[in-house]
Amino acid sequence: MNAPFPAADKTRVVRWNPTPHPVGARENVFRLVILALPGFSQLGLSSFVDPLRLANFVSSRSFFEWTIGSEDGKPVQCASGFGMSVSSNFAEASQRVPAGDSPDMVIVCAGDRVEKHASPSLIKALRLYRRHGIPIAALGTATWLLAESGMLDDTACTIHWDKRAALSERFGRLQVSDRLFVRDPYLLTCAGEFASFDLVMELISERLGRETALAVCRHTTAGHWRPASDRQWTINAGQTSICKPLTDVIRIMEEHIEDPLPLRDIAKCVGRSQRQIERLFQRSIESSPMRFYLHLRLSRAKRLIEQTELPVVEIAIACGFASASHFSKCFRQAFGSNPSSRRATS
Repeated sequence: MNAPFPAADKTRVVRWNPTPHPVGARENVFRLVILALPGFSQLGLSSFVDPLRLANFVSSRSFFEWTIGSEDGKPVQCASGFGMSVSSNFAEASQRVPAGDSPDMVIVCAGDRVEKHASPSLIKALRLYRRHGIPIAALGTATWLLAESGMLDDTACTIHWDKRAALSERFGRLQVSDRLFVRDPYLLTCAGEFASFDLVMELISERLGRETALAVCRHTTAGHWRPASDRQWTINAGQTSICKPLTDVIRIMEEHIEDPLPLRDIAKCVGRSQRQIERLFQRSIESSPMRFYLHLRLSRAKRLIEQTELPVVEIAIACGFASASHFSKCFRQAFGSNPSSRRATS
């Protein structure tokens, strides 16, 4: 059985395998195939692979093995400009499956321009892995590729927060969350970057035991790993003075981009007065609540302009603007150009 999750009730949290596997025999090696797309995140991929290497080291056994493939079998360049050697192309990697040489998991790693890399050979390979019941994990923006292949219809998933709005608008049937990662028995989506570390630490813990996982944590100088249910954080990392009440307010704003709420309704939701919220924003962010709210909506609009082909009027509506003209005016004041010009240069 290839599935690292039990095919059980999907309404509960599922685990890969709560019982550590006995290790030693060749058949107990856990093999992964990594499909890397041009411009992939080196941080996201390294955060996933290096803990596997360390797990082998601290357990003194080669339990995890992996191979890397690219579209054409040639070295593939990450977003930082480094080239990475590969051992096969996508077609060759998937052709081994019908012959019985199946990996235990497939990892797809992509980057900012993911929508341009949904090639026929990649989609064909992903669908073949899916038909043979091989679990597929998408790191970062690679969730887009699973959606493009039709695997995620009516399925809960996550993606890096920068692509979340575009994914939701482009694939309306998806249930897109802002969790670090979302699992079902055969499809797994992860926000990528450092969330890749949280994901792989669960894999290590559930395959080799918590003691091995904690030893890997010590080697990486990480104090812990986060659970899947933790949410992505979209506020600037430098804003460390943000308190929980303010976090709750911002979360409500993020969840009501298309239908902006008046401040009085937000205040009721968090059990604070409007004046208290205004003071929180001024002290921590040096902005009024509604100016910050407008910035959130315009930032999402900017991502949709740059990452999708949606008409400007649809983007205006999706970001809570009553008219395209008002949207264009606000957009120009915020970013120095109108939406159409921004799309032309992106």
